[in-house]
Amino acid sequence: MTETPRTPAAPLLDNVLAELGQDIISGTLPEGRTFTLQDLSDRFDISRTVAREAMRALEQLGLVSSSRRVGITVRPRSSWAVFDQSIIDWRLACPNDRNSQLRSLNELRTGIEPQAARLAALNADQGQREELLSLAGRLRELGESGAGASQEFLEVDSRFHNLLLEASGNEMFAALAPPLLSVLQGRTRYGMQPADPAPAAMSAHEQLARAIADGDDAAAEEQSRLLLTEVAQMFVDDY
Repeated sequence: MTETPRTPAAPLLDNVLAELGQDIISGTLPEGRTFTLQDLSDRFDISRTVAREAMRALEQLGLVSSSRRVGITVRPRSSWAVFDQSIIDWRLACPNDRNSQLRSLNELRTGIEPQAARLAALNADQGQREELLSLAGRLRELGESGAGASQEFLEVDSRFHNLLLEASGNEMFAALAPPLLSVLQGRTRYGMQPADPAPAAMSAHEQLARAIADGDDAAAEEQSRLLLTEVAQMFVDDY
């Protein structure tokens, strides 16, 4: 007798988590709402084992808490693991929370990247300095050709800023790259990145790369702040 292939548990769990996470982020499941493992089993047609795994994953993200007496309770926003990539992605996917998440990410960048730029000017190796110059030049080419909203522009821009964090020599700055760069990915994914980026932003990338290449830490910090100020202005202009 031929056995029916079983659906892999991981994709099923991922789908359940994504839907529940987005429901909590969006407020469809508001703070204080309670439910049970049986509720999850019934809603998603899953075993209690998978439901329990989903509950534990949500607990680790700070989205819910559980107890024998009450069941599963949706926790307040203040408890969320806001640096977790899943939380960031779900917030970006939620129209009501997207701009708030982008603002928070850009404010975080404003606090980190100028210092990383200053350190990069002091610590980057020759290869990193040359690559930053090359990436800045490519960004200008793409921007001037109307490809500012393209996947290639996103990849080059992400590499530029990721490399800047790496070149700082501070491993904690480098570890913040995924959440920091989510602002770039979010703007492109949700149609908020202009096809024709502001010339000032392109120039700021080039001047930032040049300052790092020249070892001018003060200029690198200043150009990074100017660049992030330009990015912040996009939120004002768009909303």
